[in-house]
Amino acid sequence: MVTTNWAKTAQNSNKKILIVAGSDPTAGAGVQADLKTITALGGYAMTVITAITVQDTNKVYEVKPVSADLVAQQMAVCLADIGADAIKLGMLATAEIVEAVAEQLAAHPDIPVIADPVLAGTGGGELLDGLGRAKFMDLLLPHIDLITPNGPEAQTLTGLAVRNQQEQEQAARKLAQYGCGVLLTGGHLPEEKIVDLLLDKAGNLYPFVSQRLQGATFHGTGCTLASAIALHMARGIPLHEGVEYALAYLHKAMVGSLALGSGQRILQSTAESRLKQDI
Repeated sequence: MVTTNWAKTAQNSNKKILIVAGSDPTAGAGVQADLKTITALGGYAMTVITAITVQDTNKVYEVKPVSADLVAQQMAVCLADIGADAIKLGMLATAEIVEAVAEQLAAHPDIPVIADPVLAGTGGGELLDGLGRAKFMDLLLPHIDLITPNGPEAQTLTGLAVRNQQEQEQAARKLAQYGCGVLLTGGHLPEEKIVDLLLDKAGNLYPFVSQRLQGATFHGTGCTLASAIALHMARGIPLHEGVEYALAYLHKAMVGSLALGSGQRILQSTAESRLKQDI
């Protein structure tokens, strides 16, 4: 007869990540991409839905936010019952949701938080209005350990142009003034090689250089990257190492991506893309 050592099982249980983000029916981005990433890398993901979207691989057609109270309640019950080793924020949709999330984070200051600032859809369309962005900066950033904007998102949040690596660093330093670490991704810059720039809370700069994949665009890269980093944060891996591992995972998932629709390719986790993740 097979017996189970439940105490040992509980002690070695997977790290728990609480995802707070919108739903994507294609499963290429949003909560669904977060779930796939964290599960593929051996973590346990919980989900707090902030909005229901109508979107495909080309664009976002409609967004229906969930009430801020319901978002807060989802977070509160998960944190009270299961708990979390890290929290990953994605699309927050409204200023009221930003406020509600900030209140929940303030009540749990010991949980590391990573935020992917989802501000607009790939094919256009605002996903967080001006008031929501202002509250994101003033209320949320002080509770966030790492923010992972791309160039356009950093430009929107800081008001600074992000057209080259020098401006990339300037925008990262302005965001860091709010007390968070910054990973400003470089995929939107025109250089042949991509430079993703990490500025940690201590002011240390870590550039990560990778070869650009030509001839394709991808759905859900920001969600996937932030979720992979969140799991490594939960595992207590030094931030720059966790970012390096997460970027390697993202690159492999992009290489293995699928052309399932008429627009952007969907990332696909494979056995190879898990390289260096099982730590």
